[in-house]
Amino acid sequence: MKNRYAGFSAMEMMVVVAIIAILAMIAIPTSMGRIIKENVVAALPLADAAKEPIAAAWKTTKTLPADNKEAGLPAPEKVVSNFISALEVQNGVIHMTFGNKAHSKIKGKVLTLRPAVIEESQAVPIAWVCGNAKVPDQMAVKGENRTNIPDEYLPILCR
Repeated sequence: MKNRYAGFSAMEMMVVVAIIAILAMIAIPTSMGRIIKENVVAALPLADAAKEPIAAAWKTTKTLPADNKEAGLPAPEKVVSNFISALEVQNGVIHMTFGNKAHSKIKGKVLTLRPAVIEESQAVPIAWVCGNAKVPDQMAVKGENRTNIPDEYLPILCR
C-alpha cells in the first residue's frame, strides 16, 4: 500500500497567493480614494461656522464679509478641525485648507465654497457652490475658486 499525502502543492499555493495579490492591488487604490473623500466630507461641517454670518450679511446689507474679522470669526489658523488647518473668509468665499489629521494626498490643499446669489433679491437664500460644482441656474457666483484637490477625491456635490 502506498501512502498518499493530502495537501496542496507549492505551485497551487503560489497561484492562490498571486490571485490574492492581484485582488489587493485592485482594492487598495479604491479604498484609498474613499478614505480621502471621507476626510473631505467630514471637514465640510466646519464651513457652517462661516456660512451663517456670510448669509446674514448678504441678507441685511447685500454685501459679503471681506475677511474672517468682518464675518465675526477668529483668524484663519484659529478655525480648525481634525482635517482642516485653516478656514479663511475672503470676500464672502470660504477657503478651507486641509491639514492636521487629513490624508497626506490632500494636506495643504484647498477646498473653496463660494456663495451663489440672486443679485436682485436678498430674500433668496445663498446657495453654496462647493469646489468645482456647477453654479445653479439663474444665480451668480461670487469670488474665486481656489480648489486644488483633484476631482477624484472630491465628493460628488463638489465636482
